Amino acid sequence: MIPKSNLNDSLELVDEIETSKTYKILIGDSKGYIEGIEALKQAVYKVLSTERYEYPIYSFNYGIDIESLIGKDYDYVRIELKRRIEECLLEDERINAVNNFSFEREEDVLKCTFEVESIYGNIILNKEVEF
Repeated sequence: MIPKSNLNDSLELVDEIETSKTYKILIGDSKGYIEGIEALKQAVYKVLSTERYEYPIYSFNYGIDIESLIGKDYDYVRIELKRRIEECLLEDERINAVNNFSFEREEDVLKCTFEVESIYGNIILNKEVEF
């Protein structure tokens, strides 16, 4: 005999965006909280500053693989850096797109500037890589 239930079979699922409230991190100081676009800027900074696969506390989807670009050709680094930045930032559900990449080379340093389109608005950020 199969038990019968009074539950309605047509449950509605609602997607909710988790709060972005987080501790504010300053070098040498962590006072207060931030949220919204400031919390997102901090999250992007943290992701782009964390080497992927390096720390067991983070999943393999967190961080960016930069070390493998050291010693590679400039054109390869430029193409791969763009792809890797997009890949790691789009893991964050608050980020809709990463666009408008520009690159500037100074000897063995590649400076990358890009725009992050988020649910809070757009922000322009940068990342430097030695290759």
